[in-house]
Amino acid sequence: MATAQINGMTFDYDDAGPDDGPVVLLLHGFPQDRTSWRLLTPGLVEAGYRVIALDQRGYSPGARPGATSDYQLGPLVADALGLLNVLGVEAAHVVGHDWGGAVAWAVGSAAPDRVHTLTVLSTPHPGAMTRALTRTTQGLRSWYMGMFQVPVLAEQVLKPGRPFWSAVMRGLPADAVAHYSERASEPGALTAMLRWYRALPRDMVKPSLAMHRITVPTLYIWGRRDPALGEPAALLTADFVTGPYTFVALPGQGHWLPERAADEVLPLLLEHLAGEV
Repeated sequence: MATAQINGMTFDYDDAGPDDGPVVLLLHGFPQDRTSWRLLTPGLVEAGYRVIALDQRGYSPGARPGATSDYQLGPLVADALGLLNVLGVEAAHVVGHDWGGAVAWAVGSAAPDRVHTLTVLSTPHPGAMTRALTRTTQGLRSWYMGMFQVPVLAEQVLKPGRPFWSAVMRGLPADAVAHYSERASEPGALTAMLRWYRALPRDMVKPSLAMHRITVPTLYIWGRRDPALGEPAALLTADFVTGPYTFVALPGQGHWLPERAADEVLPLLLEHLAGEV
């Protein structure tokens, strides 16, 4: 593990592979951390890539600001780009999952000149998600986001070891559940993670950055059995990408693609990256 000073805070990250290899920036989701990429990293390194996996804002112990507005997409994008700046990387292949996927979409929108390719696992484009929330059953799938808005109550219900926490983690390997539960039990960690959700209404009312259609080469991989993110939003994502676009729906997979579908994701990812180095 290495650390970097970004936007006045200390972030943890892993750096693997050749120093002169094309950079792949990995952005994790909730309630994971940079270790969620552990099954994909070796294959990327073997292919010659330098793999950077960031513990994002709220997950790095030294980067847990206290204001909800600090977790809007604008600051989250600034963290990702800030790490590239610290490392002296002009542009990278950006890969995100879950909330990290939302950040990846936003990076591709805000700074396409910094993105060789974009790959998103599970998470539809924010515009597609917004459209689906009001026009499909996606709102029912996302009911928990409303509960996460309530301070103290959400922390109590979601406390590691309680039934709802176990339900959230369902489908993850047992060792991952133990690791993420330990991380979420750190002082202030769970509240910081939940601030990502609590910042969402702010971004919907007063966006912290403009979301444009994606012009860079994009791969979107979605699991057909994803209980949280349904097919309508996945299909609508195509409307928000004007650059080269590939959509893959994995028939037997759910939400935790980096950890449960690495064998299927890796060849798709390597083929995508090789098309634009």
